[in-house]
Amino acid sequence: MGRLLYGPQEREIEFADRVLAHVQVVIVNKLRRSESFTLSWAEIGEDGRTTVWMHPAVPIQFQFDSSKSPQLNNAWLRDLNAAAARGDLRVSEEPAPG
Repeated sequence: MGRLLYGPQEREIEFADRVLAHVQVVIVNKLRRSESFTLSWAEIGEDGRTTVWMHPAVPIQFQFDSSKSPQLNNAWLRDLNAAAARGDLRVSEEPAPG
């Protein structure tokens, strides 16, 4: 499991390395353009979801358990980018590649 550390308190949010790699690409691209947005995900084993406000001025760190970068799924990146463009990057299931 990878971790996204967010904010001055370094709130730790766990994602599978593969998920985190895709989310990282979208987040870095949005923040590089100084765009703020929300990041939402379902909590494992719970009915609800959690949302955090992503802002370029807030410290963020990505930690991966594996040293190898996964091959990225372009269809998934398109879906995640579309969600982020609407203002809420919701972590979703990975679609089939293509």
